[in-house]
Amino acid sequence: MEPRIQYAKTSDGVSIAFWTLGEGMPFVLMTEPGLSHIQLEWQVSPLRRWYEGLAETRMLVRYDGRGTGLSDRDVADYSLDALVLDLEAAVNRLGLDRFALFAPLSGGPVAVTYAAAQQERISHLILWCVRARSSEMYEEKHVRALAALLDVDWETATETWARVVLGGSDDELARQYAAFMRECTSLEVMRALFETFRNVDIRPLLPQLKSSTLVLHRRQIPNRDNVRLAKELASGIPDSRLVLLEGSSAAPYLGDSESVLAAIDEFLGEGQVVGAPTAPVQAGAFRTILFTDVEGSTAMTQRLGDARAREVLREHERIVREALKAHGGSEVKTMGDGFMASFGSAVKALECAIAIQRAFAEWNAGVGAQGLAPLQVRIGLNAGEPIAEDDPDGRGDLFGTAVIRAARIAAMAQGGEILAANVVRELAEGKGFMFGDRGEVALRGFDDPVRLFEVRWQPFDSPSADATGGSG
Repeated sequence: MEPRIQYAKTSDGVSIAFWTLGEGMPFVLMTEPGLSHIQLEWQVSPLRRWYEGLAETRMLVRYDGRGTGLSDRDVADYSLDALVLDLEAAVNRLGLDRFALFAPLSGGPVAVTYAAAQQERISHLILWCVRARSSEMYEEKHVRALAALLDVDWETATETWARVVLGGSDDELARQYAAFMRECTSLEVMRALFETFRNVDIRPLLPQLKSSTLVLHRRQIPNRDNVRLAKELASGIPDSRLVLLEGSSAAPYLGDSESVLAAIDEFLGEGQVVGAPTAPVQAGAFRTILFTDVEGSTAMTQRLGDARAREVLREHERIVREALKAHGGSEVKTMGDGFMASFGSAVKALECAIAIQRAFAEWNAGVGAQGLAPLQVRIGLNAGEPIAEDDPDGRGDLFGTAVIRAARIAAMAQGGEILAANVVRELAEGKGFMFGDRGEVALRGFDDPVRLFEVRWQPFDSPSADATGGSG
């Protein structure tokens, strides 16, 4: 059944159309300024399925911004502060004291502006393909071309933008979406919105955000700096989480929309967490132990200062914790610049170690533009039967030879390396991993040497990759 359309009034007198769907946790799906029509959207199959998916376990709220869809069209003010009033009117009309907020694309600056001023009302903030600086978007060729077309031909401008948003979808779908865009708003409103967002920069607001924040982005959206911009946004928000998804469409309901829904469900704590932490280790249980350590963390702190170095180390924590969650690892403890984790599977531990190094390599590739220092992390792996005990704070901890040896192996590694004891290699034999034999090595505190193997994790076409060495 089509949702019932209602109206709210902004503090500056603009009527805002909205509807709600489902029951449960309030989830406000913000408008992309100038591109919404809450009645016509329901007739578009991919959009309707997207809304129904979002509303399965929560109350979905969708509204048209000023000058758009079924909201008032005859409006003079399209400033960022005015667009915030549209969101405020809808949530106040519904009496929402606290809610999750999803903001796509140019809706991001509106959401961040609201969230910075209304910290107590936002339980979760999800930013979809958002840029911290809109000015960068206006420097791109296709956006400059679109801006020029707005002065020439409205129909051609919408068809051009439709192809950009849909990520190269077929011509018929692009024509349909362009026609939908022309129903959403007018040429005059779109020109006004272009002027509003031309110089928007939300970077000063990002450190003020206190809500749990998820930055969602698709890797293959046409833009050479696409991933870098996502990382720049996430790095500016305290304790935010960055999730990069596959796909080339800037529309979350096109392509692999299921992965977008899954990421949202997990973030809101409503779905089954992939790779949830394993059960507490039982006495005598065989485990694979993983240690990470940031190379040169002391020197980095002296060079950057405590506050800036802590910002960098938060990236280490975020990346490692996301990898542990995805691969079924249990975080045993963190030591400031390193982690200790355990796995019930050597294969999962190796997959996690590789995922960590690849994530750091990707982060380091764009770190210069953020003014931060690259992170070189060493990883060591060993397997055995650790002793499980509670530490003084009542939390589970692991002790024993297997743990000490894993820590010593991590200390032997260089930044960017994964070193594993022979027992780990043998446990993962035939699983497709590549190992380089480092020979027998004496570890501090142990009488007998240990045979170590380097785990090859770089792609073969990487300049630093070395495909030599045995396979296990």
